[in-house]
Formats: sequence, C-alpha cells, structure tokens
Amino acid sequence: MTHWMLIVLAVAAGGVLQGSTGVGFALVVSPVLAIFAPALLPGCVLILMLPLNAYVAWRERRAIDWTGVTWITAGRVVGGFGGLMVLTLLPGNALRLFVGVATILTAFGSMLSGNFTLRPPVFIGAGVITGITETATGIGGPPLALVYQHQPGSVLRATLAVCFLVGQLFSLVLLAVSGRLDHAQLDTALWLLPALGGGALLSRWLHGRIDGRPMRLAMLGFAFVSGVICLV
Repeated sequence: MTHWMLIVLAVAAGGVLQGSTGVGFALVVSPVLAIFAPALLPGCVLILMLPLNAYVAWRERRAIDWTGVTWITAGRVVGGFGGLMVLTLLPGNALRLFVGVATILTAFGSMLSGNFTLRPPVFIGAGVITGITETATGIGGPPLALVYQHQPGSVLRATLAVCFLVGQLFSLVLLAVSGRLDHAQLDTALWLLPALGGGALLSRWLHGRIDGRPMRLAMLGFAFVSGVICLV
C-alpha cells in the first residue's frame, strides 16, 4: 500500500508539472515505477500521458506550432523504430547512461547559447532522439524542451502536447505489436487516472504564471535533472 500511494502521488505531481510547463510527467513517474514496479515501464507511462497531453493541447490549441509538429512527428516515426531496436539490442543501463550524458551536455550548451532559428533539421533531429528515448524508456521531453526553450510558454506547452500525443500513440502501437505492452500496464494506468486528472486540473492555476525567462530556466532545469536521473 505504501508503494501504491507513492506511485499515486508521483502521477498527481507529474500531472501538475506537465500541465504547467509542458514537460516533466515521465521525469517524475518513470523513476518511481522503475523502483517499485519496473514491469509497468514504459507502457503505463505512455498510456497515462495520452489524456494528459490531449487536455493540454485542447486547453492551449490556439498556440500550436503546426510546422514544428509536422517535422518533429516525421523524425519521431523514424526514432520510434530506433527505440524498439534499442530495447532489443541495448541493455537498459547503457541506454540511460547515453541519454543522461547527452541530455546534461545539451542543457549546459543551451545555457551558454543564445536564441537559434527553428528549422526543419532541428525539428527532425529532436524528433528522432525523442522517438528513440521515449519508446525505450518512456522519457522523451528533454530534446523537445530544449528546442522550444526560447518560445512563449503557451507555444511550448501546446506544441509539445501534440507532438507527445501523436508520438506516444505510435510508440504504444510498436510496443503492442512487439508484445511489450500487457494488460497489467493498461489496468494500472486506468486505476491511476483519478490522480492524473487531479494533477492536470491543479495545473490550470499555474500554467498562466510560467512564461519567459522562468519558463526557459524551468526547461533547462528539467533537462539537467532528467539527465542526472538517467545516470543514477
């Protein structure tokens, strides 16, 4: 029961974080599940993020960057197959080590860099990396967060929500076809929906207060902490 309550709290906290900043659900929930219920990864996290991202995308639908969504999704499809291959060939610890180091280095580089032009190669590269890491580990936010770190908070939240929604559906199909998605992951996700809904509703009071420089610092902090958690 203690383990279950910790998972419920993590899901609620992840809903607040993702609903407010646009990223962070997997950062909070995946490590908790990895400790107490590793068999639920990554399917349970991906299933829970579907209604959460649908809600955020609808709430801020007027700010969606459809050009970015199109190019990121194209890269995401390629990366999804790469993530499935990684699950088969690469030990989980080696993958997390690689993702952790790459994320931390990218976050530091972004702190030292100025604004940059959002072009198709940037979107596609972020989509490929996200597809690999999210399909393999459930964590896919850092590359997209760094790409949109200089954009208004509403654009970041809405665009990432659509990218996550499409990408997670694709990853779930790949996991189901390959036999890596089971009833336990789906059943647990359904039991956790009330906690997710509570966190998402609470984020309504926070998302309008996070923008500009605080948003960028939050994104860089999220990427850095995500990298550290992958290493640990």
